[in-house]
Amino acid sequence: MASITIRNLDDGIKQRLRVRAAEHGRSMEEEAREILREVVAEPRQPVNLAAMIRSRVAAYGGADLSLPPREAIRTPPRFD
Repeated sequence: MASITIRNLDDGIKQRLRVRAAEHGRSMEEEAREILREVVAEPRQPVNLAAMIRSRVAAYGGADLSLPPREAIRTPPRFD
């Protein structure tokens, strides 16, 4: 198994890790391993932002927008 050293860890973070480890009846080292397991264990599905927004506004009935008609693409400028 691999090992890792974490330098320059903030004292407040170390204290919270110690408290969390004690709450779970583990050593700080085991608690850190468990946190890493939880965070990097399985890749998550990518977030579909459009679907999230749609689900939030669906309760309000959505919105009907009048879209302007499309126009033909203009001729690009020439620089010669």
